[in-house]
Amino acid sequence: MMQTALSIENIRKDFPILQRKVRNDKQLVYLDNAATTQKPIQVINAISDYYTNHNSNIHRAVHALAEEATEAYEVTRDKIAQFLNIKDRQEIVFVRGTTEAINLVAYAWGRQNVSQDDIIVTTEYEHHSNIVPWQLLTQEKKAKLQYIGVDDNGELILDQLDSYLESGRVRLVTVSQMSNVLGTITDTEEIIRRCKKAGVRVLVDGAQSVPHMKVDVDKLGCDFFAFSAHKMLGPTGVGVLWARKELLENMAPFHGGGDMIREVHKYETTWNDLPYKFEAGTPNIADVIGFAAAIDYLNKLGMDFVRQHEIEITKYALEKLSQVKGMKLYGTSDIAKRGGVISFNLGDIHPHDLATIIDEDGIAIRSGHHCAQVLMERLDVAATSRASFYIYNTKEEVDALVSSLHRAARLFKLE
Repeated sequence: MMQTALSIENIRKDFPILQRKVRNDKQLVYLDNAATTQKPIQVINAISDYYTNHNSNIHRAVHALAEEATEAYEVTRDKIAQFLNIKDRQEIVFVRGTTEAINLVAYAWGRQNVSQDDIIVTTEYEHHSNIVPWQLLTQEKKAKLQYIGVDDNGELILDQLDSYLESGRVRLVTVSQMSNVLGTITDTEEIIRRCKKAGVRVLVDGAQSVPHMKVDVDKLGCDFFAFSAHKMLGPTGVGVLWARKELLENMAPFHGGGDMIREVHKYETTWNDLPYKFEAGTPNIADVIGFAAAIDYLNKLGMDFVRQHEIEITKYALEKLSQVKGMKLYGTSDIAKRGGVISFNLGDIHPHDLATIIDEDGIAIRSGHHCAQVLMERLDVAATSRASFYIYNTKEEVDALVSSLHRAARLFKLE
């Protein structure tokens, strides 16, 4: 059943921050969801309830609070498994976010499996978190980092992948499922198919995709998958690495300390079972529990609704933005191939100046290189402005953005 405009208004009531006034009593319009999403009261209450009623460390003690906290923490792992169709909960490792998940793979898998002259392949539209760890690894191992280029439509030139695979030296292909700048939805299924044929491992960065579309990790067929809670209504400081069990079993621990061990003696240690082998120390218990509430919220809405709403609002925004004089939009015009992210430049106005002007109207967008300087070089720009949408954004908010952009255009005499 399609949600109505009234349903969006009901959704907005669950987000206390959306009622805020900012900048001389202007109504907040939050359009920076690719950076982080706002949190519904259900998530806020779940975190508060943990600290109010159940605060304890987990996996260690047998008292009532410890049992309650442990159960709530582990329930989140089960909900993630169901949300992404992951068959084995032992393959779900809690980390601080997508960045730590990718670094874990680079350190614990990469240092065992990448040698001199081997190749790691990524793309020109990756976030820095899916570039820098591989730069560090390839420099250390005297291996090579290669890039799949981006065409003028904002899509990957997949023929370049074939030439890399033909070398027989590729050990890993690592790609984002959705670009955080262009909104391009990567054809990950095709990339994985080609890599499997060549016997090459694949890591998928799902930081932007999991919050916005239905993702089936089992069907996808990759080897590693990473995403963050805070981009899908959950708290900051929580993320997930999923990896195939046989890979995790053969990987060395990333962190050493409590809970990731079975036995510690003076000169040797044995490791705990999966996934705890990779979860050293006291974890972010409260926020993992809050993450479960975020998953519950998205499940109640349905990911089909989330995707459909973003298609509608992104299509509307692209149409309205294109009518602003001096507007340069980046990314594909095919709405089926892009998420709710629109990057743009307006005339010769620097994106930081533009964001400051728009902020005066209470509208939050992002300006800068968006942790994607390789892509900025490809686009031949220093920075862009970016508006990104989520479940609580409305067409009226898009209209407010467009009105503010017209004001900026007049200030800089573009209109």
